[in-house]
Amino acid sequence: MRRIAESQLADPPTLNSQVALLTGGGDRPYALGLAASLIAQGISFDFIGSDSLESAELRASSQVQFLNLRGDANPDAPLGTKVARVARYYARLLRYAATARPGIFHILWNNKLEHFDRTLLLLYYRCLGKRIVFTAHNVNAGKRDGNDSVLNRLTLWIQYRLVDHVFVHTQQMKKELGADFDVAERKISVIPFGMNSTVPETTLTGPEARRRLGLTESDKVILFFGNIAPYKGVEYLVEAMALLSDRLPESRLVIAGRPKGSESYWSAIQDRISQLDLRPRVVQRIEYVPDADTEIYFKAADLLALPYTHVFQSGVLFLGYNFGLPALASDVASFKDDIVEGTTGFVCPPCDPLALAQSIERFFSSDLYASLPAHRPAIRQFAAERYSWTTVGSMTREVYSAVRACQRQRSSDSPARVL
Repeated sequence: MRRIAESQLADPPTLNSQVALLTGGGDRPYALGLAASLIAQGISFDFIGSDSLESAELRASSQVQFLNLRGDANPDAPLGTKVARVARYYARLLRYAATARPGIFHILWNNKLEHFDRTLLLLYYRCLGKRIVFTAHNVNAGKRDGNDSVLNRLTLWIQYRLVDHVFVHTQQMKKELGADFDVAERKISVIPFGMNSTVPETTLTGPEARRRLGLTESDKVILFFGNIAPYKGVEYLVEAMALLSDRLPESRLVIAGRPKGSESYWSAIQDRISQLDLRPRVVQRIEYVPDADTEIYFKAADLLALPYTHVFQSGVLFLGYNFGLPALASDVASFKDDIVEGTTGFVCPPCDPLALAQSIERFFSSDLYASLPAHRPAIRQFAAERYSWTTVGSMTREVYSAVRACQRQRSSDSPARVL
């Protein structure tokens, strides 16, 4: 958080408006990164957070009113506790909205009751005279996850009609938003996915990180990191490892994360790892990885694998870049634009274990791997320039100003209309 703020404007211009940043209580890297960029842009705002988003820097800023409306969000709490705290959070949120001074509500993520948030909650905000900016990290997650439905598409269609402006992270997402939900181009802005700069980095060395994972200096280490879900394509990575057993016997796969949404999917992958006799070559850390331990995996690895079958964007790619780790990704979404072939990684066809195995071989025979210690700083610099929070903050400020100008222009109209 502090690294972001210090790299931006030392004496930013003042914007005499207020915004409420509704975070949904999670995604610490994005929420705190955006908050730092808004502070640098001179924007004063309310930050609707949770225990997991507590930040001394935000608490200390005169531009920020930190409101912890969500509180604890421990996923392992008893069901009764979860129900009570969700009800308590919505009650606090409704009460806050009714009395809040900010005229712009910027929603980073919806809350637990997605269909309610997309429809009745947005209508409530509009009836209170709020203008709404929404960051669509996923245009339609149901489509991505293979569980789309009429209700899901209907509530998304309503959501995109009720908001005044939508941020997306790629041109492809912008096209999909227009094609699938008929959202006007003027309502959409494409902004970079800002670098993850909230994960702590210590003096831990690569060799020490490997020792902690039971890896050796001679191992060629491929990392899969994050939630394990069907669209992540882990099964293709496992099959590729089997193809490399003879050609690259020193290759090792580290899987760090936890299953999300489909326990049977992960069970099938584990069965396949056993059938292919890959357990000696696969390090499994099937658990939530806290920020404090994240650097262990990225410093131990030579290559980050993103064998996704469908995705809108990936924060894991930028997390890897922040550690100077090259990536091998499927040719889906904007990976081809985000990865410079041979410089920051490689791209290969999706859903193709043979092509994936060949690309892994290609990486380990490349200069990028041979001179990896020298390339890591260049990868970090590339990402810092291309996915700058300064750019994100500047573009966000422009949208806030446009929405606010529209709000003033229509202040005498009744009822308020969508842009």
